[in-house]
Order: sequence, then structure tokens, then C-alpha cells
Amino acid sequence: MKRTEIILAIAAGALLILPACRNTRTKDKEMKEHYKEGTLGHVEEVMNGRKNYHLLKDKSGRRVVLLSADLQGRVMTSSFAGPEGMSIGWVNEDFIKKNKIQEHFNPWGGEERLWLGPEGGQFSLFFRKGDPFDLDHWYTPAAFDTEPFEQTEASDTLAVFRRSLSIENYSGTVFRMEILRKVRLLDEKDLEEMTGMNRLAGIRWVGYKTENVLINRGDSAWNEQTGMPSIWLLGMLNPSDRTTIVIPFSNDPGIKERIVNDEYFGKIPPDRLKIGDGILFFRADGKMRGKIGLGPHRAKDVLGSYDEAHNILTLVQYNKPEGVTEYVNSMWRLQEHPFSGDVVNAYNDGPLEGGGQLGPFYELETSSPAARLAPGEKVTHISRTWHLSGDKETLDSITRKLLGTTLEDIEKAF
Repeated sequence: MKRTEIILAIAAGALLILPACRNTRTKDKEMKEHYKEGTLGHVEEVMNGRKNYHLLKDKSGRRVVLLSADLQGRVMTSSFAGPEGMSIGWVNEDFIKKNKIQEHFNPWGGEERLWLGPEGGQFSLFFRKGDPFDLDHWYTPAAFDTEPFEQTEASDTLAVFRRSLSIENYSGTVFRMEILRKVRLLDEKDLEEMTGMNRLAGIRWVGYKTENVLINRGDSAWNEQTGMPSIWLLGMLNPSDRTTIVIPFSNDPGIKERIVNDEYFGKIPPDRLKIGDGILFFRADGKMRGKIGLGPHRAKDVLGSYDEAHNILTLVQYNKPEGVTEYVNSMWRLQEHPFSGDVVNAYNDGPLEGGGQLGPFYELETSSPAARLAPGEKVTHISRTWHLSGDKETLDSITRKLLGTTLEDIEKAF
């Protein structure tokens, strides 16, 4: 995945972004900026008049999630302290202010966006048939880059989006499909279910659940001959010098699958990637490009990160069907095994060889199985994202239960 290089290699186009679909809300273009940079309120001010957006929020107004139908229903950012609170998602404010689109890829940012895979290989959705797998021929499909989704429902705690589209893969198969996306603000009952705790004194938190559905609307089945797309969720978050990605994995000695795939950008040095007994630590400081992935035999249904500088624990939980092993391979080459790809990925941004940098940010990513679907059938990928901060003893208990390690071990990893 080489999307960071696109921004520095491709000049911005002159075409303005299309207006949002109906049922999205446009804010007052005259709203004055008064929130500090780095807050959710400031992101809202940047979005104002440029991108239609919608806020999910609880009754107190402290737990807030900002999302946009203009940008395919992506979650741009969230906060557990209202508009004055820290914007947890990475948002490319300068790019949004320009309000222009680029030919290959548009780096809006956002802490959860929906793409479809695979990125590379003979069934790629990002390369045209016969083109070489290089930067000059890499294009993000407009359907999940610049074109809006229709927002069909909106309230303080729920937003629903849909999009019908046709897309052709590298092998020449045209997929007629429908995408449904539902984003719901999580509540106290959801938190109790996740943590197993009735009360979380001294903890501030925000969480949301996305339900993402891909439906075959064509007349033919999707299989290993045609290619089988997948739902791909990518979350961009703000790094710090003391942020560490944490990925638990199965260390069953009978598993032949490698623990980590780091062929994307080359080997990760040991001062940035540590593999322990069923737990993996990956530095997320935004200072050196690197990407890793875990396959279906190794990956569990949760991953996360801990930002020690801001005392924020992030957890991403997703539905991982038991026994399913067909996941798309996104490597930039023709592949011998196109359905032996990764289930979870993590990316740390950093300077490029030619100079400059898109972020900094880091990413937590999950994918659905490859969509082996007959006409009318669907695949559903569900994800829950949590951000928690406060009492470290309580955070440690949650970390032990969900990630299988301690805050102290995370802090000492690097």
C-alpha cells in the first residue's frame, strides 16, 4: 500500500468536490473558528462549508463522533470530552481546506473509512487490467474516495448510509454491488458488556459500532475465478512518541502460518517491532514508514493501541468468522495465492525517501473475508472502536482482559 507517496507525487486537480447527497447537514459557512487546534470542535470548523457532516453525541454532549456522507460515511474523528476535547482521529485539515480533488488518491484522513480490497494482485480494484503495479498506475476508485454515499437515516446516536456501484477489477470482472453502512454511538450497556465491569469510575470514554454490508447485485456469482472483493476498514489516528500498537495473536505451536507479514515496506527493525508470547508491539510514533499484517490463523478479533503521552487506550473489535481462511491478498504483484491475505494490519507513517510526509498518523485496519457471494447474497463486517482514558488501574484491567497484556508491559515495550 503506497498511498502516502501519491500526495507528494501527484499534483492537485482543479475539480471541486461534488455537493453532498440529500439528508446530510450543511453547517453555517459563517461559523467563526474559536476552538483550539487539535480539538474536535476545530475539526468541525474546518469541515464547515466544505464537507457536509453529522454529529453523533450522547445526552451530555461529551461523547461525540463526527462523520460525513460526503466522504462515504467515514468517521472523521471522535472525542470523549465534547468539542473542546482532543480530536482522536487524524484529519488532514490542510487538504480539506483546499477542497479540491486529486487524480490518484485524496487523503482526507478519518479514524474509520470504508474501502474495498484487494489493493494489488490479479483481482486488484486499484489497478486497471494490464497495467504495471507501480505508483503511476495506482488509482483509488472514486466510489470510496471522492463520491458521496446517500445518508438514509440520521439521529443523535445513529446514521445510516448506502451506495450502489459497479467496479471493474484487474482481471476484467465487473462487480455490480451495493454497500450499506450503519454507524451507532455505543452506550453504557455496551461498555459494561465489553469490559465486564458495572461501573468505570474515573474513566472518560467514547465508542462507536459500524456495521458494513457488501451485497452482490449482479447476475453472476463471485468466486476464485472472477475475484472476490472484501470490506476493508482503515482507521487513521494521531501518533505520539509514546504510542504503541498492541496486537494479540495465537501462538499455538501447530500453526504453520507466519506470525507477521512485513513484506509491504520491508523488514521492521527490532527497536520498532517486538514479538512476545502471544502479543505483538509495534511503535506508532509517525516517524518511520512500516506496515505489518497477520493472517487468519494468527489474528484474534481485537487489536489496539496505547498512547502513554495522552493516557488513551484504543480498542478495535471486529467480527472474525471462525474457520474462515479466505482473505484477499493486497500485495502489489501477480499472486500465486490471491486469497491468503491478512485479516488485520497496522501501519506507521513516516518520512518518504524523496522527502516530505503525508501525516504523521498511524493506522489500525481490519478486513472481512473474501466475498464468495451468489447474486443477492451479502457479507457483513462489524467493527467496534473504543477510546478510553483516566484511572490507569482500571485501564490496566481492561487491557489485561481484551489485549492479554498490561499497561506496564506496553509502556516498557520500547
